[in-house]
Amino acid sequence: MTTFSVSLRFPRSLMDLSLVTENSARRLRDCFGEETFVRQLFVSLWLQMDGLIGGNGVSPANQFLRVAHEQLGRHAYSLLPTFCWFNSTNTFLHFLCGGGVAFSLLLVFGIAPVICLTALFVFYLSLTVAGQTFLSFQWDILLLETGFLSIFLAPWRLLQKREQESPVSRAALFLLKLLLFKLMVMSGVVKLTSGDDCWWNLTALDYHYWSQPLPTIFGWWADQHPEWFKHFSVGFCMAVEIIAPFFIWAPRRPRLIAAGLMIFLQLVIALTGNYCFFNLLTIALCLLLIDDATLSRKYATVTDRRYSDRLSTYGAIMVIVVTLPINAWLIFTAFKPDAQWPRRLAFAYEHLEPFRIVNGYGLFRVMTKDRREIVIEGSADGIDWLPYEFKWKPGDVKRAPGWCAPHQPRLDWQMWFAALGTPEQNPWFIRLAICLLEGKPAVARLFAHDPFPNQPPRYVRAILYRYRFTTAKEHRQTGAWWERQELGEYLPAVSLQQDQ
Repeated sequence: MTTFSVSLRFPRSLMDLSLVTENSARRLRDCFGEETFVRQLFVSLWLQMDGLIGGNGVSPANQFLRVAHEQLGRHAYSLLPTFCWFNSTNTFLHFLCGGGVAFSLLLVFGIAPVICLTALFVFYLSLTVAGQTFLSFQWDILLLETGFLSIFLAPWRLLQKREQESPVSRAALFLLKLLLFKLMVMSGVVKLTSGDDCWWNLTALDYHYWSQPLPTIFGWWADQHPEWFKHFSVGFCMAVEIIAPFFIWAPRRPRLIAAGLMIFLQLVIALTGNYCFFNLLTIALCLLLIDDATLSRKYATVTDRRYSDRLSTYGAIMVIVVTLPINAWLIFTAFKPDAQWPRRLAFAYEHLEPFRIVNGYGLFRVMTKDRREIVIEGSADGIDWLPYEFKWKPGDVKRAPGWCAPHQPRLDWQMWFAALGTPEQNPWFIRLAICLLEGKPAVARLFAHDPFPNQPPRYVRAILYRYRFTTAKEHRQTGAWWERQELGEYLPAVSLQQDQ
């Protein structure tokens, strides 16, 4: 018997906010509850839940929580805040996803917005903690931080009528604008302070389009551009991320220009790579900078002063008092990565971090300059091998890169990270191999198709390849979008039973 050892390791405003009208903030407030946004996030995860963290999934939530409690004792409850401590069965995981969809729909119709936003935050936090490595992406914590702050933007009433809006808390507006500022500035500055020269010499896009986790067909097209244009694009990206955010606090015209530049950057990123809901969420935050006069006077609504924003304002001010020093230090650490945290700030951040309501950001601080892909294969006899083709990640070199955003195929994404390390560094990958050998249907559904639909394979192995986009000429000649070179075994052939 082959033995697998799996270890689990675990006053109203501080700045001038009069630049943004209340009606613009209300449209942003509605945005977080739209069916095409929050609801799809829960649906996307729901479709993959059983195969990822279900009882027969790759990394079962019930086993993870049991081991966490054995190692951490009662501290596990505060370090891993999730409703799944009460119940981690597949049925309850489905309840959390279904509940997220239901509360999102209620929010669309303006029913009890504060209650709905609070429930959505708690449900998604529970799923994020239970999801372990599969829900550890920066956009997951960005969604949680945005969702938490949006609670203070919502009106305190049971029924929200669109033609008769309630006032908006300017303190809550400040928090969301600060989040946008932190997200953009940190994302730009960490690139320059990471020590990766490709950001300084503007060569990052020489690698990015084909080395990013899930490129699109537009990413292949962008990679065909001349080097001078790629270098210009890097400079443009850095300027937008580092300089434009400071105009969040500027007068109307430069503020609108900054908003346009940041939205344009997000659209270009979304065209060339699949980053699920990250770009949509960032664009939603940018809507804070666009006032009613810019769009149309027809969006103006009547403000019902009977419903005060006092409760939201008081709550938002408390959040500002607690989190502003931490946010300031997080931004500072982007400039000084080795800076030591002040003891009191570190203590406060340690207790808030498990709830993901104040976070640091910085995508692609170090550019990956080589693309390695893992191809999983199964065999019934150890001689003939059939590949497990993924739905979205590169595999067949003649299959065009797909576009799946805002859906996130989380196993496909995690395979990109697994290729950067070894199976021992990714214990979930070993569990994936076991599930394929055992023929777990929920796991097989995570793939484009199961090459062993009637009986699971006797052997499973993984081969490591180096992938790179083909040139336009190579594509015309061969029809291939990728070229690849075999590097060797990632996981040697394994079986549930040793051969005699």
